[in-house]
Amino acid sequence: MKSKNLLIIFTKNPELGKCKTRLAKSIGDISALEIYKYLLQHTATVTKKIEAEKEVFYSQAPIENDNFSSTYFLKKTQTGADLGEKMSNAFLQGFSNKYEKVVIIGSDLYDLETADIQEAFLQLEKLDYVIGPAKDGGYYLLGMNKFTPEIFQQINWSTSTVLEETLQLLKNKKVVLLQEKNDIDTIEDIKHINVFQQYINK
Repeated sequence: MKSKNLLIIFTKNPELGKCKTRLAKSIGDISALEIYKYLLQHTATVTKKIEAEKEVFYSQAPIENDNFSSTYFLKKTQTGADLGEKMSNAFLQGFSNKYEKVVIIGSDLYDLETADIQEAFLQLEKLDYVIGPAKDGGYYLLGMNKFTPEIFQQINWSTSTVLEETLQLLKNKKVVLLQEKNDIDTIEDIKHINVFQQYINK
């Protein structure tokens, strides 16, 4: 029986020079790619056991043999002009396919745990929206139980005001915020993480 919960995972295809570009300015393209591959593996491990249908949306054509096994994950391609439109289209697909609770996450969060996603679906039993705030002013998780395209419009994506602008659009709605976490975007984000020290000190 198909779950009524859907987890959407947004990833960038791991190509040299095309992912973690801000981080690459400090540690080089090769090290930045290795870190992103590690984060993809972490995301796959954390999400594999979630009791929901799981769809991975690639920035380009899906990769057949990667961390996201087809046993657990359905693979799709992002469509849209910008991040907001791409996320909106993914949510629209989910609700069109009769899912009742839809949660989206990115794939660059070292701190992400299975419990965070489970908590998001749990909160959607009681509230309409759930957001996981990121320390850079954006968010690492967004969930809803009804399609709301307006929260993807007129947002200044990839800025420190994404969360603030999104909450403003939801100011009269029932929203819960999860624990704040840190996206991996710059060298400052990895300095305290032991597993990444080898890339800093090259």
